[in-house]
Parts: sequence; structure tokens; C-alpha cells
Amino acid sequence: MNPDFALTVPSEVELESALRLKTVQYFVTQRPWLDLYGKHVRPVAPFGSASRRSYVDPALIHRSLPDELLFEVFVRMAPYDLGRASCVCRKWRYTIRNPVFWRTACLKAWQLSGLVENYKVLQSKYEGSWRKMWLLRPRVRTNGLYVSRNTYIRAGVAEWKITNPVHIVCYFRYLRFFPSGRFLYKNSSQKIKDAAKFMNFRASKADCVFGGHYTLSDNKVEAAVLYPGMRPTVLRIRLRLRGTTAGANNRMDLLSLVTSGVDDNEASGPEEDILGVVEGWQDDETHNPDVPAVSHKRGLTPFVFVPFEEVETSDLNLPVEKMDYYVPG
Repeated sequence: MNPDFALTVPSEVELESALRLKTVQYFVTQRPWLDLYGKHVRPVAPFGSASRRSYVDPALIHRSLPDELLFEVFVRMAPYDLGRASCVCRKWRYTIRNPVFWRTACLKAWQLSGLVENYKVLQSKYEGSWRKMWLLRPRVRTNGLYVSRNTYIRAGVAEWKITNPVHIVCYFRYLRFFPSGRFLYKNSSQKIKDAAKFMNFRASKADCVFGGHYTLSDNKVEAAVLYPGMRPTVLRIRLRLRGTTAGANNRMDLLSLVTSGVDDNEASGPEEDILGVVEGWQDDETHNPDVPAVSHKRGLTPFVFVPFEEVETSDLNLPVEKMDYYVPG
């Protein structure tokens, strides 16, 4: 047999060496995701700092995403998303403390107060900290709906029965605020997941969504909305803003709810600032004798804030047989 074609069988030592070599190559192979573990990032100055101290961040995500790009991402995030992002790591926390982010959020939230007034409040009450101002100063939230769930008992009528049934009726009041000083109001029996679709200025009259104007003074909200028709009626709402935690602003206590008649000359259209028309009116004041002033004492359950991303899963969607009464807290 030709020796050139003879099969050479490796010995046990050679096999063991080859296996050991493959094992070493397996552990030496670069796996970038493993670099994310065990890396303790030291606190660093935020983007734009005057510090000249050079520091190389060992974490992979920070090497792949420079501070300049991270800053641009944070600029485009909502304030509540910034709060969640600050919990990721210490570097993000220190970067998000940059006052540029909170200055933009504050000036947008209190744009009705004006730039000069906001700077005065910043220096006099919040020690020049925009972030502290955002957390402690009362403000209405615009990224969701304020919902008031109200129930009452109505006696029913049943024939051929000794006892009459009792019905639990449930209805909702919806408020959606905008930074421009306008808001939308809807009174309906629809659940929040259905009503949220119509809470915009494109809604038709059949959706029973009415627009109005509001003002915010400290933690007090004054709002008014006009019901058009043959006998125009204005709904005046007084609210007190509060929160279950600092900066939440997720509750509104309904202080008063008054309906009054207005003169045709005073209410030219739904786009008019009806709040300026009824400013200074008494609770029992009406400008139309056919529509008396009524101060409502029922249906004054506090409003609960529900973000838009939670309208589908909110407990307020539960039917009456599963939740006969809701405690706002």
C-alpha cells in the first residue's frame, strides 16, 4: 500500500491538546454583552460641564452611545420618562440632572404665567432649581385624562313582583388639559378606554365633547365651558390640585360645580374665552332668566389622573358588578 495515502490516527495526547485549545478559544472569544456585567460607573459630570478631567467610561453602552447623542435623546423625552430613565444607572441620573431638561419642561407647563413670572417664582421659591420647581410647584398634567367616577342608586320598576329592583348607575366626568390654557370636558357613561378616543378638538358634536378655558393659580384651577344651544349654559368648575406623592399632581378635588345661563351677546361661539366672561360671577348669578343658576351637590367625586398609555388597563374600566364604588385616595 502506498504510504502517501496511509491514514494517520492522532494520539490521545494530541486529541486532548486540540480539545483544550478549542476550550481556550471559546473563553477568549469576544462577547460584547458580557462587558455590561460588573461595571461600576463612577459619577461623571453631565454633558456640557466645564470640567477638563478626562475619564474613559468602561461600560459598553456608554462607549457605544456618546454623551452628545445621549443628551439629544434625553432632550426629546417627556419629563416623566426622564424620571424613569434616571433609575437606569448613576451616569444617566447625573446627566438627567442637567437643568436644561427641566427648564424646557417648566416653561412649557407654566407657559400661561409668562417667562418673566416663571423666573421670579424660580428664584423666590425654588432656589433657582428648575428640577425642584418641577417637583414641588402645582401644575396640571397634559399627558392623560382626569377622570371622576360617580355612582348613584336608582329605584327600578318591575311588574308582577313584590319588591322593586334597585339599579346602580355609573357615569364619568372627563377632563383633558392643554398647556395653552384650553381644556376639553365630557360627561358620559362610556368607560375611559372608549372615551379617550374622542377627547380631542376633532371630535364632533355627537361625541358630546365641549371645549373651554382654564386658569391655574397656585393649586386652584378655575375652568368654564359653554354648552351651546337655544339657551346657552355655562358650566363653571372650581378644582383643587394635589398629588399622592411629590410631583404627581394626579388628583383634583372638585370644590364646586355651577351651571348658569348666559346672554346670547355674551356667548358668541364655542371658541370664545367664556372664562373671562363669567369671571367674578357669584354662584347664584345668571344672565338668562330662563336658565337659573344651580350649584350641584352630587357627582363631586375627586378626579384621578390616568396617563394615555394606561387607559386600556385602568381599573376605571371595570363594570359596576365588579367595582360598585371607587376610592380615589
